[in-house]
Amino acid sequence: MFPTLGCGIEQALRFDVPATMATLHAFNRWLEEDWGFSYQDRIVTAPMISLADPDAALAELDDLIARGARIVHVRPAPVPVGNGVSRSLGDELHDPVWARLAEASIPVAFHLGDSGYEAFAGAWGSKDYFEPFRGGVDVMSKLVVSDRPIHDTIGSLIVHGVFSRHPDLRVASIENGSDWVHLLAKRLTKQANQTPWVFPEAPLETIRRHVWVTPYYEEDMRKLADLVGVERVLFGSDWPHGEGLANPVDFVKELHDFSDDEIRKVMRDNTLEFLDPQGR
Repeated sequence: MFPTLGCGIEQALRFDVPATMATLHAFNRWLEEDWGFSYQDRIVTAPMISLADPDAALAELDDLIARGARIVHVRPAPVPVGNGVSRSLGDELHDPVWARLAEASIPVAFHLGDSGYEAFAGAWGSKDYFEPFRGGVDVMSKLVVSDRPIHDTIGSLIVHGVFSRHPDLRVASIENGSDWVHLLAKRLTKQANQTPWVFPEAPLETIRRHVWVTPYYEEDMRKLADLVGVERVLFGSDWPHGEGLANPVDFVKELHDFSDDEIRKVMRDNTLEFLDPQGR
């Protein structure tokens, strides 16, 4: 279970890093008090961390691990450091956090939210700020922003060597669709051919090893499974938001090109493996 408006905190407070860290800490305490991090071992909730202050992020993560968190949410976006400056998620300043997550076998989720990309839409005359649930559709903003944040986020982790330095790190893309995976794999493969010294292995192999994906039900899930492996495809529903499915489990009807064994993996087993590869 992921936050909704909580996904806008880091962007709203991007010029005030201490406020960002304090607000997310307060959110995490509320989440624990209201739901717990694993309600009846069936509903797993995602506390949020920001890497804007690496030391504070590590302290927050240690606290969450001690309190039983099983997954953490990180915003799919450049990391704000105040004064309008940002850095890559792959910056080595963040390595202590990635290392602790890998060591504790805590996976990372990147959920759709306010990644600040509306600034690019603003250059085309659209709104330059994120405004969800207000009605109406800004088609130009949809076109410009789309799934670009998650595309760039996973790309930054690969190009800047996070998975090479932390081979046990697991991440998932939640509610971002899956079309971006094909484009990212194509672009990274081309780049690896041009600058092979940057990539210790084929980028697609890195994606297949470290990245789980929840596709939208309208997308070609067979194509995704063939690209990254069926073991990396997760059932995901934005319920209770309207998404064209009467019931979240109706998602299984879209898996008509999958065998019964593959359906079980997508609808259940892959999520369990992502959360706990040791099967504890």
